[in-house]
Amino acid sequence: MSLLPVAGQRALFLDRDGVINVNHGYVNSIENFDFVDGIFDLVRTACKAGYRVVVVTNQAGIGRGYYSEGQFHELSAWMCAQFEKHGAPIDRVYFSPYHPTAGVGKYRKDEDTRKPGPGAKHELGLSLEDSVLVGDKPSDILAGITAGVGTNVLFSDNTFVELAGLDYLPVRELKDVIPCLEGAVTTLAQR
Repeated sequence: MSLLPVAGQRALFLDRDGVINVNHGYVNSIENFDFVDGIFDLVRTACKAGYRVVVVTNQAGIGRGYYSEGQFHELSAWMCAQFEKHGAPIDRVYFSPYHPTAGVGKYRKDEDTRKPGPGAKHELGLSLEDSVLVGDKPSDILAGITAGVGTNVLFSDNTFVELAGLDYLPVRELKDVIPCLEGAVTTLAQR
């Protein structure tokens, strides 16, 4: 699980909780990690289309003391191994354990690595304008827009999510993201 930045290469950025796995709230063990339907197909398609696959996730549960960074890394290694088994490798997992108000000790701070901040973009040599981000919350979409990601997709069953004035594509199923990777979607929904 290492990403060697290649100038001009595009990426599929995925939020974890709510996009890769069902968000049961502070998911920190294999026992409560359920993959979202369609995630392996989406990542496989992205890999075949030449995208790097990068997980970008806030993990305030670490900052709040609910679980440790070690537990997060163990779960991430298991998750990445599951993707490998399905022929859909993950290139990198970026996480932010910080929370500006609820963090404990060293984790109580406002970091630009925490979405909607654009922190990870500074370490990647990728073509963000040719990349796709999939998130389940407005903060994910804002992070993508702030970082300069070209296509931002909101994966949600909630038809009441409103991001006035922002370009994004709302989808209810992950299979509906695939046309973005194949270049079929050139104009995003204006909300």
